[in-house]
Amino acid sequence: MAYRRLHAEAIDFTPLRRELELPDGFPPAAQAQAEAAAAEVKLPDADRTDLPFVTIDPPGSRDLDQAVCLVRRDGGYRVHYAIADVASYVTPDSPLEAETWRRGQTVYLPDAKVPLHPPVLSEGAVSLLPGVDRAAVVWTIDVSADGDTVGVRMERARVRSRAKLAYEGVQADVDKGTLAEPIALLPELGKLLTARGLERGAINLPMPEQEIEPHGDGWQLRLRAPLPAEEWNAQISLLTGRAGADIMLAGRIGLLRTMPAPDPEAVARLRVAAKGLGVDWPAEMTVGQVLAGLDPAQPKHAAFVDEAAELLRGAGYTAFAGQVPEQPLHSAVAAAYAHVTAPLRRLADRYVTEVCLALHDGREVPAWAAAALPELPAVMSGTDRVSSAAERGAIDLVEATILAGRIGETFPATVLDTNHGKPGGTVALTEPAVRARCDGQLTAGDQVTVRLTQADPVKRLVRFTLA
Repeated sequence: MAYRRLHAEAIDFTPLRRELELPDGFPPAAQAQAEAAAAEVKLPDADRTDLPFVTIDPPGSRDLDQAVCLVRRDGGYRVHYAIADVASYVTPDSPLEAETWRRGQTVYLPDAKVPLHPPVLSEGAVSLLPGVDRAAVVWTIDVSADGDTVGVRMERARVRSRAKLAYEGVQADVDKGTLAEPIALLPELGKLLTARGLERGAINLPMPEQEIEPHGDGWQLRLRAPLPAEEWNAQISLLTGRAGADIMLAGRIGLLRTMPAPDPEAVARLRVAAKGLGVDWPAEMTVGQVLAGLDPAQPKHAAFVDEAAELLRGAGYTAFAGQVPEQPLHSAVAAAYAHVTAPLRRLADRYVTEVCLALHDGREVPAWAAAALPELPAVMSGTDRVSSAAERGAIDLVEATILAGRIGETFPATVLDTNHGKPGGTVALTEPAVRARCDGQLTAGDQVTVRLTQADPVKRLVRFTLA
Protein backbone atom coordinates (compact mmCIF):
# COMPACT_ATOMS: atom_id res chain seq x y z
CA MET A 1 0.00 0.00 0.00
CA ALA A 2 1.48 3.34 -1.02
CA TYR A 3 0.44 6.70 0.40
CA ARG A 4 1.01 9.97 -1.46
CA ARG A 5 1.58 12.88 0.90
CA LEU A 6 1.29 15.97 -1.31
CA HIS A 7 -1.97 17.57 -0.32
CA ALA A 8 -4.35 20.36 -1.21
CA GLU A 9 -5.92 22.98 1.01
CA ALA A 10 -9.68 23.07 1.62
CA ILE A 11 -11.64 22.32 -1.54
CA ASP A 12 -15.25 23.26 -2.20
CA PHE A 13 -17.06 20.39 -3.91
CA THR A 14 -20.32 22.40 -4.15
CA PRO A 15 -19.87 23.30 -7.84
CA LEU A 16 -19.49 19.60 -8.67
CA ARG A 17 -22.70 18.85 -6.76
CA ARG A 18 -24.53 21.56 -8.70
CA GLU A 19 -23.12 20.37 -12.00
CA LEU A 20 -24.39 16.84 -11.35
CA GLU A 21 -27.69 18.13 -9.95
CA LEU A 22 -27.28 16.12 -6.77
CA PRO A 23 -30.13 16.60 -4.28
CA ASP A 24 -29.60 18.49 -1.03
CA GLY A 25 -31.72 17.03 1.74
CA PHE A 26 -34.93 15.01 1.46
CA PRO A 27 -38.39 16.39 0.68
CA PRO A 28 -40.41 16.88 3.90
CA ALA A 29 -42.90 14.13 3.07
CA ALA A 30 -40.17 11.58 2.37
CA GLN A 31 -38.25 12.56 5.51
CA ALA A 32 -41.38 12.34 7.64
CA GLN A 33 -42.18 8.90 6.26
CA ALA A 34 -38.64 7.71 7.03
CA GLU A 35 -38.84 9.00 10.59
CA ALA A 36 -42.20 7.32 11.13
CA ALA A 37 -40.89 4.04 9.73
CA ALA A 38 -37.83 4.22 11.97
CA ALA A 39 -40.04 4.78 15.02
CA GLU A 40 -42.23 1.79 14.18
CA VAL A 41 -39.67 -0.98 14.43
CA LYS A 42 -40.64 -3.94 12.25
CA LEU A 43 -38.87 -7.13 13.28
CA PRO A 44 -39.74 -10.50 11.71
CA ASP A 45 -40.99 -13.37 13.85
CA ALA A 46 -38.14 -15.66 12.77
CA ASP A 47 -35.23 -15.19 15.16
CA ARG A 48 -31.65 -15.71 13.97
CA THR A 49 -30.00 -13.65 16.68
CA ASP A 50 -28.22 -16.85 17.73
CA LEU A 51 -25.95 -16.48 14.70
CA PRO A 52 -22.85 -14.37 15.53
CA PHE A 53 -22.99 -12.08 12.50
CA VAL A 54 -20.34 -9.40 11.98
CA THR A 55 -20.10 -6.61 9.40
CA ILE A 56 -16.99 -5.74 7.37
CA ASP A 57 -16.91 -2.25 5.87
CA PRO A 58 -14.65 0.76 5.39
CA PRO A 59 -13.90 2.53 8.69
CA GLY A 60 -16.46 5.17 9.54
CA SER A 61 -19.28 3.57 7.54
CA ARG A 62 -22.68 3.48 9.20
CA ASP A 63 -24.88 2.40 6.28
CA LEU A 64 -24.23 -1.29 6.88
CA ASP A 65 -26.02 -3.49 4.33
CA GLN A 66 -24.44 -6.88 4.98
CA ALA A 67 -23.43 -9.06 7.89
CA VAL A 68 -21.74 -12.43 7.55
CA CYS A 69 -21.29 -15.60 9.58
CA LEU A 70 -19.37 -18.59 8.19
CA VAL A 71 -19.38 -22.16 9.53
CA ARG A 72 -17.94 -25.43 8.33
CA ARG A 73 -20.39 -28.00 7.01
CA ASP A 74 -19.70 -31.62 5.96
CA GLY A 75 -16.26 -30.77 4.62
CA GLY A 76 -17.69 -27.70 2.91
CA TYR A 77 -19.07 -24.41 4.13
CA ARG A 78 -22.33 -22.78 5.20
CA VAL A 79 -22.57 -19.07 4.47
CA HIS A 80 -25.08 -17.06 6.50
CA TYR A 81 -25.43 -13.63 4.90
CA ALA A 82 -27.81 -11.09 6.39
CA ILE A 83 -28.93 -8.22 4.16
CA ALA A 84 -30.67 -5.15 5.60
CA ASP A 85 -34.43 -5.50 5.02
CA VAL A 86 -35.06 -2.10 3.43
CA ALA A 87 -38.34 -3.09 1.77
CA SER A 88 -40.01 -3.47 5.18
CA TYR A 89 -39.43 0.24 5.82
CA VAL A 90 -40.17 1.79 2.41
CA THR A 91 -43.82 1.64 1.42
CA PRO A 92 -44.60 1.21 -2.30
CA ASP A 93 -46.19 4.21 -4.05
CA SER A 94 -45.07 6.55 -1.29
CA PRO A 95 -43.11 9.85 -1.20
CA LEU A 96 -40.07 8.02 0.17
CA GLU A 97 -40.12 5.41 -2.58
CA ALA A 98 -40.44 8.16 -5.20
CA GLU A 99 -37.44 10.00 -3.77
CA THR A 100 -35.29 6.85 -3.82
CA TRP A 101 -36.16 6.44 -7.51
CA ARG A 102 -35.03 10.00 -8.13
CA ARG A 103 -31.68 9.25 -6.48
CA GLY A 104 -31.06 5.66 -7.62
CA GLN A 105 -28.06 5.08 -5.39
CA THR A 106 -25.86 6.67 -2.77
CA VAL A 107 -23.33 9.02 -4.36
CA TYR A 108 -20.05 9.50 -2.51
CA LEU A 109 -18.00 12.70 -2.46
CA PRO A 110 -14.97 13.34 -0.23
CA ASP A 111 -16.70 15.81 2.10
CA ALA A 112 -20.08 14.04 2.36
CA LYS A 113 -22.26 11.48 0.66
CA VAL A 114 -25.66 11.96 -0.97
CA PRO A 115 -27.57 8.99 0.49
CA LEU A 116 -30.23 6.92 -1.22
CA HIS A 117 -32.30 6.85 1.99
CA PRO A 118 -32.58 9.33 4.85
CA PRO A 119 -29.87 8.64 7.45
CA VAL A 120 -32.53 7.93 10.09
CA LEU A 121 -33.02 4.69 8.14
CA SER A 122 -29.75 4.07 6.30
CA GLU A 123 -27.53 4.84 9.30
CA GLY A 124 -30.07 4.04 11.97
CA ALA A 125 -33.13 1.82 12.08
CA VAL A 126 -32.31 -0.36 9.06
CA SER A 127 -28.51 -0.44 9.23
CA LEU A 128 -27.00 -3.65 10.65
CA LEU A 129 -25.24 -1.83 13.47
CA PRO A 130 -23.68 -3.97 16.21
CA GLY A 131 -25.47 -4.88 19.41
CA VAL A 132 -29.04 -4.17 18.28
CA ASP A 133 -31.73 -6.36 16.74
CA ARG A 134 -32.43 -5.57 13.10
CA ALA A 135 -34.74 -6.84 10.37
CA ALA A 136 -32.86 -8.69 7.65
CA VAL A 137 -33.23 -11.00 4.70
CA VAL A 138 -30.98 -13.93 5.59
CA TRP A 139 -29.41 -15.98 2.83
CA THR A 140 -28.08 -19.40 3.84
CA ILE A 141 -25.87 -20.80 1.11
CA ASP A 142 -24.20 -24.19 1.34
CA VAL A 143 -20.95 -24.54 -0.58
CA SER A 144 -19.15 -27.81 -1.24
CA ALA A 145 -15.48 -28.40 -0.55
CA ASP A 146 -14.93 -27.81 -4.28
CA GLY A 147 -16.59 -24.40 -4.18
CA ASP A 148 -19.91 -25.40 -5.78
CA THR A 149 -23.19 -24.00 -4.49
CA VAL A 150 -25.24 -27.00 -3.30
CA GLY A 151 -28.09 -25.32 -1.41
CA VAL A 152 -29.75 -21.92 -1.04
CA ARG A 153 -32.36 -20.79 1.48
CA MET A 154 -33.86 -17.37 2.17
CA GLU A 155 -35.94 -15.96 5.00
CA ARG A 156 -36.91 -12.74 6.69
CA ALA A 157 -35.50 -12.84 10.22
CA ARG A 158 -34.30 -10.68 13.06
CA VAL A 159 -30.52 -10.64 13.46
CA ARG A 160 -27.97 -9.01 15.74
CA SER A 161 -24.47 -8.14 14.59
CA ARG A 162 -21.79 -8.82 17.16
CA ALA A 163 -19.15 -6.43 15.83
CA LYS A 164 -18.49 -3.75 13.23
CA LEU A 165 -15.17 -4.68 11.60
CA ALA A 166 -13.05 -2.76 9.09
CA TYR A 167 -11.04 -4.24 6.22
CA GLU A 168 -7.68 -3.14 7.59
CA GLY A 169 -8.39 -4.69 10.98
CA VAL A 170 -9.62 -7.92 9.43
CA GLN A 171 -6.48 -8.16 7.30
CA ALA A 172 -4.30 -7.49 10.33
CA ASP A 173 -6.08 -10.26 12.22
CA VAL A 174 -5.59 -12.62 9.28
CA ASP A 175 -1.88 -11.85 9.27
CA LYS A 176 -1.66 -12.45 13.03
CA GLY A 177 -3.84 -15.58 12.95
CA THR A 178 -6.41 -14.02 15.31
CA LEU A 179 -9.40 -13.70 13.00
CA ALA A 180 -12.78 -13.55 14.78
CA GLU A 181 -14.62 -16.89 14.85
CA PRO A 182 -17.63 -15.82 12.69
CA ILE A 183 -15.25 -15.10 9.80
CA ALA A 184 -12.38 -17.45 10.61
CA LEU A 185 -13.14 -19.31 7.38
CA LEU A 186 -13.16 -16.16 5.23
CA PRO A 187 -9.60 -16.52 3.84
CA GLU A 188 -10.09 -20.21 3.08
CA LEU A 189 -13.50 -19.82 1.45
CA GLY A 190 -12.59 -16.54 -0.24
CA LYS A 191 -9.55 -18.06 -1.92
CA LEU A 192 -11.58 -21.09 -3.02
CA LEU A 193 -14.33 -18.96 -4.57
CA THR A 194 -11.76 -16.73 -6.25
CA ALA A 195 -10.02 -19.75 -7.77
CA ARG A 196 -13.30 -21.21 -9.01
CA GLY A 197 -14.20 -17.87 -10.56
CA LEU A 198 -10.90 -17.69 -12.41
CA GLU A 199 -11.46 -21.22 -13.71
CA ARG A 200 -14.84 -20.10 -15.08
CA GLY A 201 -13.20 -17.11 -16.78
CA ALA A 202 -13.91 -14.36 -14.25
CA ILE A 203 -11.87 -11.17 -14.57
CA ASN A 204 -10.73 -8.95 -11.71
CA LEU A 205 -8.54 -5.92 -12.33
CA PRO A 206 -5.93 -5.70 -9.55
CA MET A 207 -5.11 -2.04 -10.21
CA PRO A 208 -4.56 0.16 -7.13
CA GLU A 209 -7.25 2.81 -6.75
CA GLN A 210 -6.89 6.55 -6.39
CA GLU A 211 -8.52 7.65 -3.16
CA ILE A 212 -9.10 11.05 -1.61
CA GLU A 213 -8.62 11.30 2.13
CA PRO A 214 -8.64 14.18 4.64
CA HIS A 215 -5.31 15.81 5.46
CA GLY A 216 -5.46 18.53 8.09
CA ASP A 217 -7.79 21.20 6.73
CA GLY A 218 -7.51 19.85 3.20
CA TRP A 219 -7.27 16.70 1.12
CA GLN A 220 -4.64 14.38 -0.25
CA LEU A 221 -4.56 11.62 -2.84
CA ARG A 222 -3.37 8.15 -2.06
CA LEU A 223 -2.89 5.12 -4.23
CA ARG A 224 -4.25 2.10 -2.42
CA ALA A 225 -3.99 -1.51 -3.47
CA PRO A 226 -7.00 -3.64 -2.48
CA LEU A 227 -6.44 -5.87 0.53
CA PRO A 228 -6.91 -9.63 0.21
CA ALA A 229 -9.63 -9.39 2.86
CA GLU A 230 -11.62 -7.07 0.59
CA GLU A 231 -11.49 -9.58 -2.26
CA TRP A 232 -12.52 -12.45 0.03
CA ASN A 233 -15.43 -10.43 1.38
CA ALA A 234 -16.45 -9.46 -2.15
CA GLN A 235 -16.57 -13.15 -3.04
CA ILE A 236 -19.34 -13.68 -0.46
CA SER A 237 -21.36 -10.93 -2.11
CA LEU A 238 -20.72 -12.39 -5.56
CA LEU A 239 -21.74 -15.84 -4.33
CA THR A 240 -25.04 -14.40 -3.11
CA GLY A 241 -25.58 -12.44 -6.32
CA ARG A 242 -25.07 -15.60 -8.36
CA ALA A 243 -27.55 -17.46 -6.15
CA GLY A 244 -30.10 -14.71 -6.66
CA ALA A 245 -29.61 -14.78 -10.42
CA ASP A 246 -30.14 -18.55 -10.51
CA ILE A 247 -33.39 -18.21 -8.54
CA MET A 248 -34.73 -15.58 -10.93
CA LEU A 249 -33.68 -17.45 -14.06
CA ALA A 250 -35.45 -20.57 -12.78
CA GLY A 251 -38.54 -18.46 -12.04
CA ARG A 252 -38.30 -16.63 -15.38
CA ILE A 253 -38.64 -13.17 -13.85
CA GLY A 254 -36.11 -10.74 -12.45
CA LEU A 255 -33.35 -8.25 -13.03
CA LEU A 256 -29.77 -9.29 -13.83
CA ARG A 257 -26.55 -7.33 -13.85
CA THR A 258 -25.10 -8.26 -17.24
CA MET A 259 -21.99 -7.67 -19.31
CA PRO A 260 -21.34 -9.12 -22.79
CA ALA A 261 -18.37 -11.34 -23.46
CA PRO A 262 -15.21 -9.46 -24.49
CA ASP A 263 -14.87 -8.74 -28.18
CA PRO A 264 -12.51 -11.36 -29.71
CA GLU A 265 -10.57 -8.58 -31.45
CA ALA A 266 -10.03 -6.86 -28.09
CA VAL A 267 -8.71 -10.13 -26.63
CA ALA A 268 -6.40 -10.52 -29.65
CA ARG A 269 -5.09 -6.97 -29.13
CA LEU A 270 -4.51 -7.74 -25.46
CA ARG A 271 -2.44 -10.81 -26.38
CA VAL A 272 -0.32 -8.64 -28.66
CA ALA A 273 0.07 -6.12 -25.83
CA ALA A 274 1.12 -8.92 -23.47
CA LYS A 275 4.00 -9.84 -25.78
CA GLY A 276 5.10 -6.24 -26.07
CA LEU A 277 5.01 -5.75 -22.31
CA GLY A 278 6.77 -9.02 -21.52
CA VAL A 279 3.71 -10.52 -19.77
CA ASP A 280 3.64 -14.31 -19.97
CA TRP A 281 0.25 -15.60 -21.18
CA PRO A 282 0.18 -19.39 -21.64
CA ALA A 283 -2.49 -20.57 -24.07
CA GLU A 284 -4.36 -22.54 -21.39
CA MET A 285 -4.74 -19.56 -19.03
CA THR A 286 -7.73 -17.20 -18.98
CA VAL A 287 -7.34 -13.42 -18.94
CA GLY A 288 -8.36 -13.41 -15.28
CA GLN A 289 -5.74 -15.99 -14.36
CA VAL A 290 -3.04 -13.95 -16.07
CA LEU A 291 -4.15 -10.77 -14.28
CA ALA A 292 -4.21 -12.55 -10.92
CA GLY A 293 -0.50 -13.32 -11.22
CA LEU A 294 0.61 -9.75 -11.97
CA ASP A 295 2.07 -7.08 -9.72
CA PRO A 296 0.62 -3.66 -10.66
CA ALA A 297 3.53 -2.01 -8.87
CA GLN A 298 5.64 -3.06 -11.86
CA PRO A 299 5.18 -0.52 -14.69
CA LYS A 300 4.67 -3.04 -17.50
CA HIS A 301 2.22 -5.04 -15.42
CA ALA A 302 0.30 -1.85 -14.60
CA ALA A 303 0.11 -1.04 -18.32
CA PHE A 304 -1.23 -4.53 -19.06
CA VAL A 305 -3.90 -4.23 -16.36
CA ASP A 306 -4.95 -0.87 -17.80
CA GLU A 307 -5.16 -2.39 -21.27
CA ALA A 308 -7.22 -5.31 -19.94
CA ALA A 309 -9.85 -2.88 -18.65
CA GLU A 310 -10.94 -2.47 -22.28
CA LEU A 311 -12.42 -5.97 -22.11
CA LEU A 312 -14.93 -4.95 -19.44
CA ARG A 313 -17.32 -2.87 -21.52
CA GLY A 314 -21.09 -2.77 -21.82
CA ALA A 315 -22.21 -3.50 -18.25
CA GLY A 316 -25.92 -2.94 -17.74
CA TYR A 317 -29.13 -4.28 -16.24
CA THR A 318 -31.39 -6.78 -17.99
CA ALA A 319 -35.00 -7.12 -16.85
CA PHE A 320 -37.07 -10.11 -17.95
CA ALA A 321 -40.43 -11.73 -17.32
CA GLY A 322 -41.72 -14.94 -18.87
CA GLN A 323 -38.67 -15.57 -21.02
CA VAL A 324 -35.02 -15.95 -20.03
CA PRO A 325 -32.69 -13.37 -21.65
CA GLU A 326 -30.61 -14.55 -24.60
CA GLN A 327 -27.51 -13.17 -22.87
CA PRO A 328 -27.94 -13.55 -19.06
CA LEU A 329 -24.25 -13.55 -18.08
CA HIS A 330 -21.89 -11.03 -16.55
CA SER A 331 -18.56 -11.64 -18.26
CA ALA A 332 -16.42 -10.35 -15.39
CA VAL A 333 -18.17 -12.79 -13.03
CA ALA A 334 -18.34 -15.49 -15.73
CA ALA A 335 -21.82 -16.42 -14.55
CA ALA A 336 -25.33 -15.08 -14.23
CA TYR A 337 -25.29 -12.44 -11.49
CA ALA A 338 -27.65 -10.01 -9.80
CA HIS A 339 -27.35 -7.11 -7.38
CA VAL A 340 -29.00 -8.17 -4.11
CA THR A 341 -26.58 -7.28 -1.31
CA ALA A 342 -26.62 -3.47 -1.02
CA PRO A 343 -30.24 -2.26 -0.72
CA LEU A 344 -29.33 0.66 1.55
CA ARG A 345 -27.07 2.10 -1.14
CA ARG A 346 -28.53 0.81 -4.43
CA LEU A 347 -32.19 1.00 -5.50
CA ALA A 348 -32.38 -2.16 -7.61
CA ASP A 349 -31.36 -4.49 -4.77
CA ARG A 350 -34.58 -3.83 -2.85
CA TYR A 351 -36.77 -5.02 -5.70
CA VAL A 352 -34.56 -7.92 -6.74
CA THR A 353 -34.54 -9.22 -3.17
CA GLU A 354 -38.35 -9.22 -3.09
CA VAL A 355 -38.48 -11.14 -6.36
CA CYS A 356 -36.03 -13.73 -5.03
CA LEU A 357 -37.93 -14.12 -1.75
CA ALA A 358 -41.23 -14.68 -3.53
CA LEU A 359 -39.78 -17.22 -5.96
CA HIS A 360 -37.96 -19.01 -3.16
CA ASP A 361 -41.17 -19.28 -1.13
CA GLY A 362 -43.26 -20.33 -4.11
CA ARG A 363 -45.34 -17.14 -3.93
CA GLU A 364 -46.37 -14.78 -6.68
CA VAL A 365 -43.94 -11.90 -7.06
CA PRO A 366 -45.47 -8.76 -5.47
CA ALA A 367 -47.07 -6.58 -8.12
CA TRP A 368 -45.12 -3.49 -7.01
CA ALA A 369 -41.82 -5.36 -7.41
CA ALA A 370 -42.72 -6.93 -10.76
CA ALA A 371 -43.90 -3.57 -12.13
CA ALA A 372 -40.59 -1.93 -11.18
CA LEU A 373 -38.35 -4.40 -13.01
CA PRO A 374 -38.63 -3.02 -16.58
CA GLU A 375 -38.13 0.55 -15.31
CA LEU A 376 -35.03 -0.15 -13.25
CA PRO A 377 -32.39 -0.61 -16.01
CA ALA A 378 -32.69 2.97 -17.25
CA VAL A 379 -32.75 4.42 -13.74
CA MET A 380 -29.76 2.38 -12.56
CA SER A 381 -27.69 3.05 -15.69
CA GLY A 382 -28.35 6.76 -15.34
CA THR A 383 -27.41 6.90 -11.69
CA ASP A 384 -24.32 4.75 -12.35
CA ARG A 385 -23.15 7.47 -14.73
CA VAL A 386 -23.79 10.16 -12.11
CA SER A 387 -21.91 8.21 -9.44
CA SER A 388 -18.94 7.63 -11.76
CA ALA A 389 -18.92 11.30 -12.76
CA ALA A 390 -18.92 12.34 -9.11
CA GLU A 391 -16.00 10.05 -8.27
CA ARG A 392 -13.96 11.05 -11.32
CA GLY A 393 -14.84 14.72 -10.97
CA ALA A 394 -13.72 14.83 -7.34
CA ILE A 395 -10.41 13.14 -8.17
CA ASP A 396 -9.83 15.47 -11.14
CA LEU A 397 -10.48 18.48 -8.90
CA VAL A 398 -8.08 17.31 -6.19
CA GLU A 399 -5.42 16.45 -8.79
CA ALA A 400 -5.65 19.88 -10.40
CA THR A 401 -5.64 21.66 -7.04
CA ILE A 402 -2.62 19.72 -5.77
CA LEU A 403 -0.66 20.53 -8.92
CA ALA A 404 -1.82 24.13 -9.40
CA GLY A 405 1.14 26.51 -9.34
CA ARG A 406 3.60 23.81 -10.40
CA ILE A 407 3.41 24.33 -14.17
CA GLY A 408 6.75 23.49 -15.77
CA GLU A 409 7.90 21.08 -13.07
CA THR A 410 8.85 17.53 -14.01
CA PHE A 411 7.70 14.27 -12.43
CA PRO A 412 8.58 10.57 -12.79
CA ALA A 413 5.68 8.62 -14.30
CA THR A 414 4.61 5.31 -15.81
CA VAL A 415 2.93 5.15 -19.21
CA LEU A 416 -0.32 3.24 -18.75
CA ASP A 417 -1.72 3.43 -22.25
CA THR A 418 -1.16 5.09 -25.60
CA ASN A 419 -3.29 6.31 -28.48
CA HIS A 420 -2.59 3.17 -30.53
CA GLY A 421 0.14 4.55 -32.76
CA LYS A 422 -0.71 8.22 -32.43
CA PRO A 423 1.17 10.56 -30.05
CA GLY A 424 -0.11 10.86 -26.50
CA GLY A 425 -1.60 8.61 -23.87
CA THR A 426 -2.19 8.29 -20.14
CA VAL A 427 0.49 8.40 -17.46
CA ALA A 428 0.46 7.65 -13.74
CA LEU A 429 2.71 9.80 -11.59
CA THR A 430 4.82 8.32 -8.87
CA GLU A 431 4.30 11.35 -6.61
CA PRO A 432 1.58 12.56 -6.14
CA ALA A 433 -0.91 9.80 -7.07
CA VAL A 434 -2.16 11.43 -10.27
CA ARG A 435 -3.33 9.91 -13.56
CA ALA A 436 -3.64 12.26 -16.53
CA ARG A 437 -3.27 12.68 -20.27
CA CYS A 438 0.22 13.26 -21.62
CA ASP A 439 1.41 14.53 -25.00
CA GLY A 440 4.37 13.01 -26.80
CA GLN A 441 5.47 9.75 -28.35
CA LEU A 442 4.78 7.23 -25.57
CA THR A 443 5.26 3.49 -25.16
CA ALA A 444 3.02 1.60 -22.73
CA GLY A 445 4.88 0.31 -19.68
CA ASP A 446 7.79 2.74 -19.98
CA GLN A 447 8.99 4.78 -17.03
CA VAL A 448 9.38 8.36 -18.19
CA THR A 449 9.77 11.91 -16.99
CA VAL A 450 6.88 14.24 -17.79
CA ARG A 451 6.48 18.00 -17.53
CA LEU A 452 3.30 19.58 -16.19
CA THR A 453 1.73 21.85 -18.81
CA GLN A 454 -1.73 22.42 -17.36
CA ALA A 455 -3.37 22.24 -13.91
CA ASP A 456 -6.71 24.04 -13.88
CA PRO A 457 -8.94 23.44 -10.81
CA VAL A 458 -11.85 25.31 -12.43
CA LYS A 459 -11.87 23.04 -15.45
CA ARG A 460 -10.65 20.09 -13.33
CA LEU A 461 -7.99 19.46 -15.96
CA VAL A 462 -4.38 18.23 -15.69
CA ARG A 463 -2.10 17.60 -18.64
CA PHE A 464 1.55 16.71 -19.14
CA THR A 465 4.02 16.45 -21.98
CA LEU A 466 6.91 14.05 -22.33
CA ALA A 467 10.02 15.79 -21.00
